[in-house]
Amino acid sequence: MTMMLDESEASDAELIGRAQGGDRGAFGKLLERHYHFVYRAAYRWCGKKADAEDIAQEVCVRLGRAIRDYHGSGAFTTWLYTMTLNAARDMMRKTVREAIKTEAYGAYELIAGEAEDPAEALWAAVRMLPDKQRDAVLLVYGEGLSHALASEAMGISETTVSWHIHEAKKRLKALMLSAGEV
Repeated sequence: MTMMLDESEASDAELIGRAQGGDRGAFGKLLERHYHFVYRAAYRWCGKKADAEDIAQEVCVRLGRAIRDYHGSGAFTTWLYTMTLNAARDMMRKTVREAIKTEAYGAYELIAGEAEDPAEALWAAVRMLPDKQRDAVLLVYGEGLSHALASEAMGISETTVSWHIHEAKKRLKALMLSAGEV
């Protein structure tokens, strides 16, 4: 008499076969078993917890659609790793496209003079800065933190905060000059 293995003891191959046949429980167990692997790979790729969570969720959705296409010619984790990297790359491309659109709109707003308040025009320009420069300016000038406290908040050295502030000032001056604000 053969014993049935429960889902926690089932191999990946068994779970994949059952999931390909429409067994939602097996698919759920497969996701549960490999979610941390997907999340870790995504986190190593992007370095941000929220982005890694988004990528892992996207992989789970994609896996639901693609599980029937897995033929078992290679390791499941290798196939899953490739799917994770593709999702991470797709997210990066989408983020870059959105950043370009946002930057173009912000530059248009500055040039067109839609921001009537000069202070608002300056903060709109600050929002167009690269991430670290923007964060440093927002913490030091927006929140009134010292460079030392900003360095703690950003997880970088105090001199690096000072450098980001210096670079931001150069960029802001150029942006404001091109917009006719200075």
